[in-house]
Parts: sequence; structure tokens; C-alpha cells
Amino acid sequence: MRVAVLGLGRMGIPISARLEGAGHELSVWNRSPGPTQAYTDRGIRVLGRPSEAWEHADVCITMLADGPALEAVALGEDGLLAVEANEMLASETSALIDMSTVGADTSARVAEECGRRGVSFLRAPVSGNPSVVAAGNLGIIVSGPRDAFDRLGDTLRDIGPNLFYVGAGEESRIAKLALNVMIGGTAQLMAEALVLAEKYGIDRAAMLEVIGGTAVGSPFVKYKTDALVADDYSSTFTASLMYKDLALALEAAQDVGAPLPVAAVTQQLVEACIATGMGDADFTALLPRLRRDAGL
Repeated sequence: MRVAVLGLGRMGIPISARLEGAGHELSVWNRSPGPTQAYTDRGIRVLGRPSEAWEHADVCITMLADGPALEAVALGEDGLLAVEANEMLASETSALIDMSTVGADTSARVAEECGRRGVSFLRAPVSGNPSVVAAGNLGIIVSGPRDAFDRLGDTLRDIGPNLFYVGAGEESRIAKLALNVMIGGTAQLMAEALVLAEKYGIDRAAMLEVIGGTAVGSPFVKYKTDALVADDYSSTFTASLMYKDLALALEAAQDVGAPLPVAAVTQQLVEACIATGMGDADFTALLPRLRRDAGL
């Protein structure tokens, strides 16, 4: 299939690598030219602007930092949906798959314009990080037209095998935010458990072994154990991005009157990490922040 990937950040690069490895005809675009050189060297087409994508692709995949970035790439002057309907969007199978984590309002605006242009729009935010993508274990939460999902499911599985179809509209946006509410809260609870244990002289590695081997253990706990033991806060998902996602979750909750008290507190604690210079660190920097407060 002819596929264009727009956004070559931490996630876009391994996503494009999975598609390239699966044999798709690939085109790429990135706002800054630096990441594109490696594609040029391999003979992969680099687009000059997003609107060129439809000349070379039937499916465009966006993986961008936030809502404003998605709107710029999709709806901006040279955006994917800026071209005239009678020019490049003539194919009935043209589709836009957005894998970014953005709010439902932003997503709905893009969906409306896709509908006007006759482009199928799948919302496909992900659960995982670059190493998970590279290993072929990514989870993808999808919503949008069921016929488009059925048609493009195999392409999505080339990126990650764990597909979850949750509805015809913006459901996947909410599901992804709900997941990050749990992940952020779990990171804070792990920090509290480890600080309490350390105050009583229990070794961190031993406590994490206990956590991982009991009813409160999870793949997330096991995945983070080695880095926490090593005090390694190299980012797989930054504190700043976690703050952004929790803000989106709280905004969505406010819209429907759903109280999220733990998420609100977690967001404040993540904000404290950012305020002390740890915005670019992994969000598990909640642990050193709490250790400092505990005098450790």
C-alpha cells in the first residue's frame, strides 16, 4: 500500500520503520528537515509539504505532539486537507489515520473536514513507546468508520498487532486519555510505596520485586522496574507530555461531569516535577520528587 507518515519524532520514526519493513511504498514528511536525511539516503520519498502526500499515498498517518500540531498538518494552509477536493483527494479509498494523543474537540474538527473532503478518518492513538513499536508489540486504540477499520486493519497491524476497535466516533481519544490517567496514577502510587519502604530500610529492588510478584503487579510495573532500580529517568514518555495528557483528560471529564480527583492531584504532582526542571525526564521522575520531599 502507498503510505505517507507525517511526523518523524520519537514515535513516527519507528512507526515508519515498521511500515517500510512490511513492504509498503513509503513517503515521509517532518516539520524540521533533520530526521528526513536518513530517508533520503535510503531512497524514500521526502515530501516538501503535507498537501503533497495525496500525490503519492492512499493512506496518510500522522503522529504529532499535540492538537495544534495536528490541526496545522491537517487543516493548515499547506495541510493534508487544504487541497481542493477536485485535485488530489479523488480516491474513494483515501484515508487519514491519526495516531497522536489529542483531545476529542480537535479530533472532531479534523473529522468534519475529512468528511467534507471524502476522506476516511481513523483515530488511532497508541499505547506504548518507541521500543515497544520496534519490538512489534504496540497497542493501537481505534475509532472511526467501521468499514475503514476493516479495510485498513492489516496496515495498522503492520505497525502494532494489538488493535482495539472502540467505536465510530471519538471513543478512542477518551480511551487513550483514560489509560494515561491510570498510568500516571500508578507511577505516583509506585513512588509512594517505594518511598515508604525506603524510609523503613527496605531496598528498592526488593520492594519492586514484591510489587511485581503480587496482585498489584502489572506489565507496566515490570517494564519500569529496571529503570527505577537504576535511578534512570531517561524519557520513554516525558513528564511534560504526561501533564498535557492529564490536562486533556481533566478537560474531557469536566465536559461530562465526571470527577477525576486522583488524576487532578497526579497532574499537580507532575507539574511539580516540571517546575523543578524535570519536564524532559521520564514521568517516573515522580519518584525522585517524592524522595526529596521525604528528605531522602
